[in-house]
Amino acid sequence: MITKSRISRARNFLSTTQPRATWYTSWGKRLFDICFSLLVLVLCAPIYLLIALAIALTSPGPIFFIQVRVGKNNRLFRCIKFRTMVVGADRILNEMLENSEASRREFEQTYKLKDDPRITPIGKFLRTTSLDEFPQFWNVLMGHMSVVGPRPLVPAELVRYGSSIHKVLTIRPGITGLWQVSGRNDIPYPVRVQIDTNYVRRFSFWLDMNVVWKTIAVVLFPRNNGAY
Repeated sequence: MITKSRISRARNFLSTTQPRATWYTSWGKRLFDICFSLLVLVLCAPIYLLIALAIALTSPGPIFFIQVRVGKNNRLFRCIKFRTMVVGADRILNEMLENSEASRREFEQTYKLKDDPRITPIGKFLRTTSLDEFPQFWNVLMGHMSVVGPRPLVPAELVRYGSSIHKVLTIRPGITGLWQVSGRNDIPYPVRVQIDTNYVRRFSFWLDMNVVWKTIAVVLFPRNNGAY
C-alpha cells in the first residue's frame, strides 16, 4: 500500500545539489565496488549454494534469471538474479494483462504486480529479503553495475524518464539505491525518477555508506519494505 509517510520519506532524499568532483566520484566509487563485491561473493558463497539448492528443489527451471538492462552510457548488459518466477512467466504475464484491466493498469504504472501469481514460494522469500539480487555482485565486479546507484532499467522504461534519462545513464546502475531503501515498489513511479536523477547529482561516499547500511537493515528486517 502506498502511504504518505513512504512518499514523504522518499522525497526527503531529493535535492538539486550538484556533487563536487572528489576522490570518490572520480575513482573511489569503483574501488569500493570491486572490494565490496569481492567480499560479498566470497563470504556469502555458502548462502548462494543454499539458495540455488532451494530453487532447484522447489521449482523446475534454471537457477538464475538473466535479463537485458541498460547501463552506463546506454550500454546493454545481462543482469543476473536468482530466479523467483515460474518458467514461462512472460507468457503468463501477457495473458494476465490481456484479461485483467486492473493488472494492466498496475503494471503500466509500476512495471510490477503486487499479487503476482508467477512468483514461486521461495521466490517470494527471496524478493522480500532482496536475496534474489545477490548474484548482481558479479555484475558489479564485471563493471556493469555499482553497489549503490540508480535502478537498472529495462529498455522499455527509458521513455518514462524523459529528458532525465541522459543524467541517470551517466553512472552505473546499482544493486541498491535510494529507491530501494525508501519504500521500493510503494513509491510512485514519478518519484522514483526524481530519486534516481537526484542521486546522480549528489552521490558521495557518505551517502552510499548510508544506503548500504539501510539496505543491510532491509535484508535483515524485511517487513514492510515495499519489496514484492
